[in-house]
Amino acid sequence: MNGSERISRRSFLRLAGAGAAMTALAACAPAAAPAAAPSSAPAADAPAADAPTAAADAGKLEVFSWWTAGGEVEGLNNMFAIYERDYPGVEIINAALAAQGAGQGGEMKALLETRMIGGDPPETFQVHLGRELIDSHVVAGRMEPLDDLYASEGFNDIFPADLMNVILYDGHPWSVPVNIHRSNLMWYRPSRLEAIGASAPPASWDEFFTMAEALKEKGFPGIALSGTGGNGHTMESVILSVFGAADWPKLFDGSIGWDDPRMTESLEIMNRLYDYAQPDYLSQSGAGVNDVMMTDDSPLLMISGDWLHGYFKSKEFTDYTWAASPGTDGVYLLLSDSFGLPKGVKYRDNAINWLKVCGSKEGQDAFNPIKGSIPARTDADPSLYDEYQLWAMEEWKTQTLVGSLQHGAAAKQSFLLDYDLALNDMVATRDVAATQAALVVAAEEAAFGQ
Repeated sequence: MNGSERISRRSFLRLAGAGAAMTALAACAPAAAPAAAPSSAPAADAPAADAPTAAADAGKLEVFSWWTAGGEVEGLNNMFAIYERDYPGVEIINAALAAQGAGQGGEMKALLETRMIGGDPPETFQVHLGRELIDSHVVAGRMEPLDDLYASEGFNDIFPADLMNVILYDGHPWSVPVNIHRSNLMWYRPSRLEAIGASAPPASWDEFFTMAEALKEKGFPGIALSGTGGNGHTMESVILSVFGAADWPKLFDGSIGWDDPRMTESLEIMNRLYDYAQPDYLSQSGAGVNDVMMTDDSPLLMISGDWLHGYFKSKEFTDYTWAASPGTDGVYLLLSDSFGLPKGVKYRDNAINWLKVCGSKEGQDAFNPIKGSIPARTDADPSLYDEYQLWAMEEWKTQTLVGSLQHGAAAKQSFLLDYDLALNDMVATRDVAATQAALVVAAEEAAFGQ
């Protein structure tokens, strides 16, 4: 596929995604946010004597996100409850769209782009820290810097230095992180290990393929994959396992080309994984594949971020545990959900107050315990978090940190779209050479290092 064809295809998908998103949003907005669901996080207490208050009619707060699944819905509602308590006159419009389309939050991002270009931004929107935010909106001059907010709320001191390095661009903060997620995680079922007499999950992809062969003889798949969505999330963990933490960033600064033989090796591993997926993986969506892990004939494992932990908890599913994805122990492939302040919003004060809730200790301790993530702040109450999250907090302190490709931290959005399209093609063609050639073209168009 030549460069002009890829650009045309990318543009078509963006337009198609925007159309689908506008149809979906018509069905879900402007309904007010639902009431907060019960969770293990603390409920919003009565307002303190000096808590800010809002007038009886203080306008609206429209919040864009792709949080529509179990765990994330309840976590978002918990933060809405805090906001409603402190700013009772504000109407909250929960304009959430399911995370469908190319890339995480594809349809929501497509509609957001339409609104931003049209001069009608929502008060705030969910966005991944890093290149997704910077290249899509900051460089385009669509966002307000948040220096004053960071100073007034003490965020510069309470967010860890490594995270501040991701938050800052051109010396300014542009959004407020509400959490930290880890991408390179393997969620596996101990009962499947027992079925083949194994005592530990695979530490490498070679070990996985050995286990997968044994499981196949028992009638179980080895890994949960989807046929739509391209499995970019799984692939980034495979790439990381082959290149390592030191060379991972070089793929995005032009130091290492996507024609590197190690990329061929990574694609061959990914291509082979399809031979051990659940039988109906071609009909599984990126979101629906979560449920595959809870069935009686489920695979051994799934590569997913720790939002899957929140999803499992919301379903009261317990036959699972976790480890770093094969070959990536010692590396924390990070991403962070955040909210920013677009220029020209109708109710700017309402948006700023939402950012205060997102960055507050109370807000993060209400959101993250049920979401499955860990707080971006360093002063969280550990008693509110479960075994996985306490483990993740320690890993965050000691592991080598690198930014996720699939979730917007490592590369610009245009490359991510091309990456997902190339992997989606490979699901159908199983053609490693063609997929790598497409990725080489995508990297050239992204002009990494220039």
